[in-house]
Amino acid sequence: MRIAALAVLVAAYCSPGFSLGDFGYISARQVADRFADSGAAIPVVKEEKQSAAVSARKTKDWTVMVYMNGKSNVEPFALADMNKLEAAGSSDRVNVVVEMGRMRGQDNDTDADGDWIGVRRYYVARDNDPEKITSPVLMDLGRSDMGNWKNVAAFVKWTKANYPAEKYILVLWDHGWGWIDPPASWRENGSGGRSISHDFENQSYIKTTELKPLFETIGHLDVYASMACFMQMMEVAYEFKSSPDVIVGSEEVIQLASFDFEAIIAALSAKPGMNAEAAGKVFTKTFHSLYTRPDIADQLVQTKYGVQLSAIRAARLEGLAKLLDGWTELVRQADNAGALKAALNGVVRFEVGDDATDPQKLISPYADLYNFADLFADALPRDERYAPVRAKTAELLSYIRSALVIDNVYSSKDRTGKDYKNTHGIAITVPGMPGTLVDASNRYESLSFAQASSWGRFMEYLKLYR
Repeated sequence: MRIAALAVLVAAYCSPGFSLGDFGYISARQVADRFADSGAAIPVVKEEKQSAAVSARKTKDWTVMVYMNGKSNVEPFALADMNKLEAAGSSDRVNVVVEMGRMRGQDNDTDADGDWIGVRRYYVARDNDPEKITSPVLMDLGRSDMGNWKNVAAFVKWTKANYPAEKYILVLWDHGWGWIDPPASWRENGSGGRSISHDFENQSYIKTTELKPLFETIGHLDVYASMACFMQMMEVAYEFKSSPDVIVGSEEVIQLASFDFEAIIAALSAKPGMNAEAAGKVFTKTFHSLYTRPDIADQLVQTKYGVQLSAIRAARLEGLAKLLDGWTELVRQADNAGALKAALNGVVRFEVGDDATDPQKLISPYADLYNFADLFADALPRDERYAPVRAKTAELLSYIRSALVIDNVYSSKDRTGKDYKNTHGIAITVPGMPGTLVDASNRYESLSFAQASSWGRFMEYLKLYR
């Protein structure tokens, strides 16, 4: 299958709200065709000055900021999640503020809110209507570019100024594609490649390396959560390890059910004094409760998908990188082909391809780090000469389990029968069998993690055993 066609297929399920083959897809090329005559450039939204009235506003315990980019084929699910947020709503202890985008060309027959287009900011108010958005619109930003990281920064800074709190949560809501940025050719071939916050209307997205200036600009966060596929990766999280205390995300595709936003906001309002780690667990525990519900659990079985979500300590990522350097050196010294092949073939890999392009999920380059190291150590001969690498592996696994990961939840098995109990909270690039599932415009060595560690060189070593 040509890469362009494959990327379109991947786009249909690598998104909040899509399962394999269940829903239609509108390509970026089709969107571009529809707007070819629009002409006008989309300016970056400028931060507004804080008014005296706003400065007197009560500082609450939490402000939850959701940057909900629905300017693509996920628009119906953005509307649904906005209604989930309204089911709980802001409270006297919690602010919920959303910047939500929509675009022309998406069919929403059940949309009771009107087929408006553009980008709006809302202060989320509680209501009992699961179909209609009733929250007050704070600002209409026109057709703002939601794929421009500076607009995310403007939203966060504006919200902090206008809705102050002791603790802040930011959720980026959209398609996700791990560290891989789509090639420039997606504009021409409509491949719909993903990174994060991909705006089909403006044919833009936030590059992986743009996450660093984004988080440097917005400053400290207590919790950052990716409501997007594949984002809980070492290569992604390392870009902004100095900003949030807690990072929440999935190593795998996030399925139709999304996050349980109603339960998350309700929990924060019920116990507003909780700290960042407790809030991270709210995301994971509510996710697990949602995906183990009988109806959703059955859907996972039918579509042969596993799901996973974790909360990790950002401050521990640098320590993990150092541990990995020591571990990879000992693995190279051990140079045991049997153990390496066992780990490379047995590790839980994530759904970058599909059952046609990667039947056994052996080409996919995204894999669970803990599972990979554990399989390697377990496959080593019981020989004293391997004692150093065994000890370092034990140290590495303990660090991931106890120091890095606050909570890790999972459910079901994938289509190859691998149980997601073998996911442990952080993914990394592990070379698969030869084959190209998706092209990338960015180079691995441009990533902060690649520059801070020897993992890039280790991947070249691993390719010798594929």
